[in-house]
Amino acid sequence: MKKIINRPEDYALDMLKGIYVAHGKEVKAANGDLRAYCTARKHEGKVAIITGGGSGHLPLFLGYVGEGLLDACAVGDVFQSPSAKTIYSATQEVEAGAGVLYLYGNYTGDIMNFDMAAEMCEDDDIPVHSIVGADDVASNTDPGKRRGVAGIFFLYKWAGAKAAAGGTLDEVLAAAQAAKDATRTIGFSLTPCILPEVGHPNFTLGDHEMSMGMGIHGEPGVWNGPLKTADEIAAECMEKLLADMPVPAGDEAAVLINGLGATSQEELYILYGSVANILKEKGIKVYRSFIGEYATSMEMMGASISICKMVNDAMRHQIDYPCHTPFYCQKQDEVMTGGVTDGGLRPVALLSICMAVMP
Repeated sequence: MKKIINRPEDYALDMLKGIYVAHGKEVKAANGDLRAYCTARKHEGKVAIITGGGSGHLPLFLGYVGEGLLDACAVGDVFQSPSAKTIYSATQEVEAGAGVLYLYGNYTGDIMNFDMAAEMCEDDDIPVHSIVGADDVASNTDPGKRRGVAGIFFLYKWAGAKAAAGGTLDEVLAAAQAAKDATRTIGFSLTPCILPEVGHPNFTLGDHEMSMGMGIHGEPGVWNGPLKTADEIAAECMEKLLADMPVPAGDEAAVLINGLGATSQEELYILYGSVANILKEKGIKVYRSFIGEYATSMEMMGASISICKMVNDAMRHQIDYPCHTPFYCQKQDEVMTGGVTDGGLRPVALLSICMAVMP
């Protein structure tokens, strides 16, 4: 195992310490709990949105805490759920008098601990609604049992925009639900990843093999087999996505091409080109595309494709709503390639872009 670390067991905490030092003007720890990662800019009277999950997925989950998106994130160890205590601490820090939305991925440990935190909030008379991202079509035929993966980005965008615009708790929940209903994702991996505390790959693939439908924690996929071309991968993925959520010709969709941690930006654009050709052939218009790293899996090589159907003008407004975090920014109607494509940016790359587009 080759990683830039100190002690493997300190991986998540050392990562958080570095982020707080780098971005201390924008984020802070609640009540001394480094794992309760909160915005430093609390807005009284606004619905607070709190997410959470295991480390190893940057910029998911904590990378979306900031203006126009989320208010806090409870951070667990690598691929492990955050504790109910941490979730509750984050809630106490950012709750601003309008209620709280818990928005996180559909995983058993996360559900259990967020439910426990919600019970603690109930004792404090803090209204809490909850919703889980469950967009991975490869993980289950039952939509209620699907994993939450990169498509949760669209739930963040929808809910964050509605909350920033002064929506009520019920309205913010409804916005997240609309994004959930309209979003589907499927991913594939080319290599495994290594958890720092384990020290070896969490699954195996041959030199010329890939896994279709692999989960972001190494959960088994639909099949393992010979590596396919970008066109072939896109064709199989789009067939599954559009079979599960048909998008009629003439309608619009947002597309998210997400790298899993060790896939070059060039390869992601090659994949997007293949996806865009398929959508064009089907008469589906791309309203906005997002290409980069949005939900990684340590240093796994591979990608995921998410489609979000644009149902109405409200959804278009919410996806265009400006936002800014230490890891991601989007200024309304001012993006990097002709008003269409935003990239998921690492912190270092983000600075120069935001200086150019933010007032």
